Amino acid sequence: MRSAVTVSLVPEAKAGPFVFHTDLETACARAQALGFDAVEVFPPGADVLDARELRQLLNRHHLHLAAMGTGAGWLTRKLSLASPDPANRHQARQFIAAIVDFAGSFGAPAIIGSMQGRAEGEVTKEQALHWLAEALEQLGPRAHTHGVPLLLEPLNRYESNLLNTMAQTVDFLTRLLTQNVRILGDLFHMNIEEASIPDAIAAAGTWIGHVHFADSNRRAIGMGHTTVEPVVAALRGIGYQGYLSAEIFPQPSADEAAAQTITSFRRFGCAE
Repeated sequence: MRSAVTVSLVPEAKAGPFVFHTDLETACARAQALGFDAVEVFPPGADVLDARELRQLLNRHHLHLAAMGTGAGWLTRKLSLASPDPANRHQARQFIAAIVDFAGSFGAPAIIGSMQGRAEGEVTKEQALHWLAEALEQLGPRAHTHGVPLLLEPLNRYESNLLNTMAQTVDFLTRLLTQNVRILGDLFHMNIEEASIPDAIAAAGTWIGHVHFADSNRRAIGMGHTTVEPVVAALRGIGYQGYLSAEIFPQPSADEAAAQTITSFRRFGCAE
């Protein structure tokens, strides 16, 4: 397995669970110094990113791009794949598609988390899931053209009322025509929703395409009450070789959270 640390470039996400809220150059330098394999980037949108600059930074600091988030589409523009407004849903798909293409050019997947939307008001859960499925049927094949999966993240009940558990998400994905969507298993969300995180991982198996390495309190692994050894054993049991990415609060500080993450990554035998 490989290590990654999150970098937010969205000012409105300053209170969010991202380790670095600085410029990319500073974040990449710190990630390299601490020994991470990659960075996971949360951008305002694909249109504000400079591919050449990012490639130079990654090469200079011997890093990879692990994944790229799309949540700024919801946070800053209130775009949602489950919006009752067709124009809003169309714009949401376009926003995500642009990030799919940008991340894909680096061999990295895009993440659909908060952009999946929720059932509320006039939108029933059945309708919201139908619109989400329609979007994934378009975006999954688009990611496939870049040779990467599209990542769908089950969220806890306080953030979404669509897909909360790994089992629900697997069942949903098996009904799609596209087979290029994989699950982002976030240990923080799983701590809330799963009866057993290791059992949920074992049952989901190869549907898991990315992991957010976060403790029970959304701080760095080792700063909460998650029992990590059986989680790592379950990931090894399904042959997972992807990233364990620290989508966590920068507490007590960004450097301390990042350092705790890489220490735990090594302590629990996650390094290849």
